[in-house]
Amino acid sequence: MLDVNDIMKILPHRYPFLLVDRIVEMEAGKRIVGVKNVTCNEPFFPGHFPGHPVMPGVLIIEAMAQVAGILAYLSSDESIRSKVTYFVGIDNAKFRKPVVPGDQLRLELEAVGCKRGIWSFTGRAFVGDKLVTESALKATFADK
Repeated sequence: MLDVNDIMKILPHRYPFLLVDRIVEMEAGKRIVGVKNVTCNEPFFPGHFPGHPVMPGVLIIEAMAQVAGILAYLSSDESIRSKVTYFVGIDNAKFRKPVVPGDQLRLELEAVGCKRGIWSFTGRAFVGDKLVTESALKATFADK
């Protein structure tokens, strides 16, 4: 549906902080599914942890937030096209299983609603059919 080039037209993030490789499903205003391929070349693995690489949980949450930002952007009207998406809240984050090189994260976000310009989402990240992370997230738009 969206490849990394399309994603970079929406998100301001770039390597090494762009954490979404593809959007595979989306229903505007409702839900979105993104993919992050986790490779051994990720810049955080040498220090997290040497000899036992594990993707930091905060980066899994950031990947979820980036996917949520894409949904909010594509679900909003043209007035936000000149704005940037900001991650503004996280609640009830749970980390169930480690994510390691070779895993493919499937990031599933559902829009809960949008009040006064603040989008709310529930998010879940899977590796295969195993739930690895879940959280509630919030995002908004601001001038660049």
